[in-house]
Amino acid sequence: MGNNLLGHLTTWDYAIVVAYVVILVVIGFRASASQRDKPDESIFLANKSLGWASIGFNMWGTNVGPSMLLAFASIGYSTGIVAVNFEWYAFVFLFLLAVVFAPRYLAANVSTMPGFMGRQYGDSTQNILAWYALIKILISWLSLGLFAGGFLVRQILGIPMWQSVVVLVLFAGFFAFVGGLKAIAKVNVFQMILLIAVSLTLTVIGVLKVGGLSKVYHSVPGHYWNLLHPASDPKYPWYAILLGYPVSAVAFFCTDQAMVQSVLGARSLEQGQLGVNFIGWLKILSLPLFIGTGILCFILFPHLKDPSEAYMTMVTSLFPAGMKGLVIVVLIAVLVGTISSSLNSLSTVFTMDVYARNINPNASNRQIKAVGRLTILVGCGFAVLVALAIDSVKGLNLFDIFQAVLGFIAPPLAVVFLLSVFWRRTTQRAVNGIISVGSAFSLGVGVMYLWVLPPGKYDFWPHYLILSFLIFAALFVAAVLLSLTDPAGQARRQAVDYGVLARPTRRVQFLWAALAVVMVGLYVVFNGH
Repeated sequence: MGNNLLGHLTTWDYAIVVAYVVILVVIGFRASASQRDKPDESIFLANKSLGWASIGFNMWGTNVGPSMLLAFASIGYSTGIVAVNFEWYAFVFLFLLAVVFAPRYLAANVSTMPGFMGRQYGDSTQNILAWYALIKILISWLSLGLFAGGFLVRQILGIPMWQSVVVLVLFAGFFAFVGGLKAIAKVNVFQMILLIAVSLTLTVIGVLKVGGLSKVYHSVPGHYWNLLHPASDPKYPWYAILLGYPVSAVAFFCTDQAMVQSVLGARSLEQGQLGVNFIGWLKILSLPLFIGTGILCFILFPHLKDPSEAYMTMVTSLFPAGMKGLVIVVLIAVLVGTISSSLNSLSTVFTMDVYARNINPNASNRQIKAVGRLTILVGCGFAVLVALAIDSVKGLNLFDIFQAVLGFIAPPLAVVFLLSVFWRRTTQRAVNGIISVGSAFSLGVGVMYLWVLPPGKYDFWPHYLILSFLIFAALFVAAVLLSLTDPAGQARRQAVDYGVLARPTRRVQFLWAALAVVMVGLYVVFNGH
């Protein structure tokens, strides 16, 4: 691959990249100017001003990392549409966020997830969760995201890893630093519309080149169009996705600061619920935008050495001059979207849960903003170091690692948040125990699985998604037992008065019902083979 794309660039392409960077910087500065006029405004929650479109695009921008572009095209190339499950099945958990979690988060009036749990279980829970959230954002979001981005930039431009990582983190850090969530949300709306336009163009050119949709359909093996693979399938058996994916999805969509932050910044509960609904519709696009590219590449270039080059191969082969610059732009876009959102979450959690509560409780708004910005700089430095460390580990398939890491981080979070919302008898002892000891256990199993006794050499392991489900089940039972046998029992849990939780409005109900009908329809259509 090497300098593949660089060799194909024209003056037009460079002009497009420069123009794009200028537009982004202007959007960022304009959003931050509104901040300077209102010194009391929070950089963390966009002053609760976000409408549904910003929330949907921003959550999607946080979710669609560069790893997704490459991974989905690569899986599409080698196995067909099965990976769409990771996008379409998500609507169930997005619904859970919109209807069960979001009303409670907004009624509790918190700016962070640890803050939400602290309101119910006290300071010790909030402190444990804050540190857990910080480590999680640093590793799973920032460092892995940055590594994936550096990997990409290295693939496109052929510059060394450390240079590409530093440039990316400075660019992404700029938006989090100057404008906070408001700037990031504005930039993400612009970037995601661009991403859809460029990726759809690539898919359309590919379909025309193959000779139409019917030709595309008949040019690949039949099982390429099946969403559910048989239980005997070693890579994606249906039961692993059915049982294992929900554990990651609850932790990711319903409890993850980087994902939930946009909803916390909603103008109203209804706007928040409509925004989450909107990302559900956007996720349908993953088939034509990302996975379809891989399937088209399989038809047009069946002899690729490495499926992970599917996306770039399509770009370099099909896009005319002037369009290739747009692709570099889109790749920068998905990266900046993910990294700037995670930097903003990192600074929110550290500033609100650690600094303003434990280090300097009397901090003024100016001090809080200053610490928030300092945290962003430290986060940038840390992420660069970890990304370079990941790069030195050889022979990792980046994308399975990504899913697997999430699968080991997720179980403790999924357990404590689900129990807190659905079971009133959950006690502080259970929550603290699961977050501290349960996490150590879950991550310990993860380290064994990924490095010490890797499944490539030792075949006693179940599928990593099933492993994630088993850890979740074990921790769930442990949490229930800890709660039932806690002598202090209920006395330890503070009843949070949410008032009367608002019922979803007619519009919200209608749009979620419509989305559910469409999703069920898609599953029926893509399993009839």
